[in-house]
Amino acid sequence: MRLHRLELTAFGPYPRPEVVDFDSLGADGLFLLHGDTGAGKTTLLDAVAFALFGRVPGARGDVKKLRCEYADPEIPTEVSLELTVQARRFRIVRSPEFDRPKKRGGGFTTQPAKCSLTWLEGWDGEGITRIDDVARAVEDMLGMSYEQFFQVVLLPQGEFAKFLRSDTAEREVLLEKLFGTERFLDVEKWFRDKRVVAGRVLEERRQGASELLHRVAEAAGEEPSFEQGWLDSVLERLSGAVLSASAASEETAGVADGADALLAQARVQADQIRRVREARDMLTRVEAADSASWFAERDAARRAIPVVPAFGEIAKLRQSYEFAVRDEARAAEALARLGYTGSSLREDAERHREEAGGLGELAAEAERQQADVRRLSVLKDSSYKVERRLLALNAELEVLPERLAACRAQLDAAAEASARLEGLKARFDAAEALPGAGVALERTKKELHEAIDVHQKAKDVLQQVRHQRLENMAIELAAALKRGKPCAVCGSPSHPAPAQPMLGGVDAADEEDAAADEQTALDRRNEAERAAHAAELRIQACWEALGSEEPAVALAEYRAALDLARTRSQRQNEFVGLEGRLGALRAEKEQVDQDLVGLRTEHASLAVAVEERGARLDKARGEHEDVLTRRDHLLRLAKALVELDERRNARDNALARVEEQQATVASLSAEAGFPDVEAALAAHRPPAKLEALDDRIAAWERARATAMATLEELAEVDPATAVDLNEVTAQASSARAAASQAATSLARARAALDRVGQLAARLRAEWKSLEPLEASYAELDALTDVINGRGQNSKKMTLRSYVLAARLEEVAVAASARLHRMSQGRYSFVHSDSAGARGTRGGLSLDVLDDYSGRSRPAKTLSGGESFLASLSLALGLADVVANETGGALLDTLFVDEGFGTLDSDTLDIVMNTLDELRAGGRVVGLVSHVEELRQRIPTRLRVRKARTGSTLEVSLG
Repeated sequence: MRLHRLELTAFGPYPRPEVVDFDSLGADGLFLLHGDTGAGKTTLLDAVAFALFGRVPGARGDVKKLRCEYADPEIPTEVSLELTVQARRFRIVRSPEFDRPKKRGGGFTTQPAKCSLTWLEGWDGEGITRIDDVARAVEDMLGMSYEQFFQVVLLPQGEFAKFLRSDTAEREVLLEKLFGTERFLDVEKWFRDKRVVAGRVLEERRQGASELLHRVAEAAGEEPSFEQGWLDSVLERLSGAVLSASAASEETAGVADGADALLAQARVQADQIRRVREARDMLTRVEAADSASWFAERDAARRAIPVVPAFGEIAKLRQSYEFAVRDEARAAEALARLGYTGSSLREDAERHREEAGGLGELAAEAERQQADVRRLSVLKDSSYKVERRLLALNAELEVLPERLAACRAQLDAAAEASARLEGLKARFDAAEALPGAGVALERTKKELHEAIDVHQKAKDVLQQVRHQRLENMAIELAAALKRGKPCAVCGSPSHPAPAQPMLGGVDAADEEDAAADEQTALDRRNEAERAAHAAELRIQACWEALGSEEPAVALAEYRAALDLARTRSQRQNEFVGLEGRLGALRAEKEQVDQDLVGLRTEHASLAVAVEERGARLDKARGEHEDVLTRRDHLLRLAKALVELDERRNARDNALARVEEQQATVASLSAEAGFPDVEAALAAHRPPAKLEALDDRIAAWERARATAMATLEELAEVDPATAVDLNEVTAQASSARAAASQAATSLARARAALDRVGQLAARLRAEWKSLEPLEASYAELDALTDVINGRGQNSKKMTLRSYVLAARLEEVAVAASARLHRMSQGRYSFVHSDSAGARGTRGGLSLDVLDDYSGRSRPAKTLSGGESFLASLSLALGLADVVANETGGALLDTLFVDEGFGTLDSDTLDIVMNTLDELRAGGRVVGLVSHVEELRQRIPTRLRVRKARTGSTLEVSLG
């Protein structure tokens, strides 16, 4: 992989477009990237990472904070990287998600992330625009993941330098960061969690077996025991108890059966004696009763049965006769009210019907006359209402055109206001925002003055600290002197009178603190200046929008136009409604005129017809109100005559039926054997009383027959014999209780045996099922201990430590060759996987073999320059191992960050020779450093300059 060109805009500290031409920088195969702290050197590497993978390494990985805060809000954040991978040259353009100003209105909107890949050479395929597709294509071509890429492209010798100086725990953390072995930590945790879950399941199963054991003991009535053979002994004891209880139950049951037989015999004898005594008492009472009078009374009552209902029918017939007399009197009164004085009822009724029939022809005309009179009244009222409606329509039609014209003028004014509204809105917004902008300007100016004062004070403090440090530099240099070592200033190995520390002196740390305070105050001052400038721009924009117009006038003019524009829809509806109303009124007036002419014409013709018909009807009505009234009177009179005649005939018929029924009752009494009707009525008994008399006689007969049958059946039984049931009953109860108790004991023994047998079977099955679980858990427990560095793990290494040790060993082998060459054959790495002291974890020990002494010693004993060579060798070894493992593209562009300041001139020459070997074959190596000597050795440089408005790039090609 070779980088060609990097372009970034509004990214990190770079507010404006910046370009890095790697082809020009890498013409000699080596270039230097330098600049002030915080200027943005690492951001260039972050930009490469973001273009390829859409993310940046380390704590800077929050993509939402990649946008430059100094950039113009209208400029989008974008990174473009042109590179060649496996003979394919392509360009990736990527933008993160960021907030941009809305195109319409105020505020911001979120611009979504986007990415594109364009092929330039070596491939004829179409470009890619989906983020996921670009990510897959990049990873496929590079042949390595995001983490592996950063282990190779940016050599982590700084992390390895920490590694060489750290203890075992710190080394483990550093190697995890370098090698990315977090997944093995997950494996260790997975085994521990699985063991916990399996242990929990096993414990639950063990608890279940223990509960079954306690239930067996509870069912057997014994104390639980975990001894072998206890369960079989319990079952054996319960079986013996069942046999003993069975024998006792059979013996007591035989005794109880004999006692029950004797009790049954005694009860039969006592019952027979009781029955004989009761039968004799019953027969005595039956023979003493007056049964003859009962039979005589029942016979007379039965003969009187047909007489009573016939006598009751007489009362009903008499009542019907009384009703008929009353109806006759009412019919006579009704006829008298109609003024009738004759006596020939039927003849007079026929005559009145004939006369009413003659008036029937005029009845229809009378009804028509009444309807026409009502119609004349309705026509008169309708004509009046129509005339009033016509007057109202004429009045409304006179004023409606004026209202229509006024509404049209209001509608035109509202439309004109709506058209002007958009032009007035900008001035209204400016006038409304102007007071707030003025307040903001005053506040930002005040904050700027305060920030300037604070910064000036911090700057003065920094200058004072620097001045004091320069004055006391001799003390600071004296503190660094060592006995026998040359002085950095004069070169003398003897130091007869070094400067002594002074109370209140300052050192490099004090200067750094003062510089940090001055930088913080400067950042605050810059921020305040930008805020004040932005507030002035807002004020200026408001006045430009207002022009020469006063803010109050702009506000009032816009509000008046807005109020008038809001009435446009209402005025439009009113205008349409008035137009519709005018057309409707004109149509209604035409219809009302037609209706009025029709009503007047109909009223005139109907009045003539009513007058002519009235003359004919007056002649026919006679003394009555009208013809219909006279006809109705005649019909009612004829009906009343017929009604009176029918009522008189009904009265006569009712009287005849009463006399006939009286004769029938007298005949029935004689036939029943009674001397008269009164005697028959006296012998009568109600049905309930007669039924009671029958029951009494039937009960007397049954009691006599039952007593006689019992005495005949038990003729040999002596009622004077005495039988004692209490003693026999007590003996039988005692025997039965003993038998019941023995049966209960047997049932309990059998139930206990059955229950314990069922629980024992379940307990044995549970023990059997626990055996594979116990074995599986023991295997998992041992394996988990081994994976987590305990138990049978003699090296006390966890799986993660083992993997880290294996990876470290691979890297150490690859790094030893480079360290041996860079140290001129003196040093090589020695890796050991043995356990540490006092049983601590091993596998992460990395020492150096000193060829001068022939012995190994800890890497932390190396000098600063030697440590840098060792860490650089490890970083290069890691890059070689990762590249070989992934089989990915050969990285033709590498970066080495910091550490060169600890090297002397000779060692620096060796490192530079090593870097020359790295760039052999066309590789490009970029060094990130502050060392001044490197600037003299490397003519091709890329400098990052820091300023208040953001960082910029400056290229020096020698």
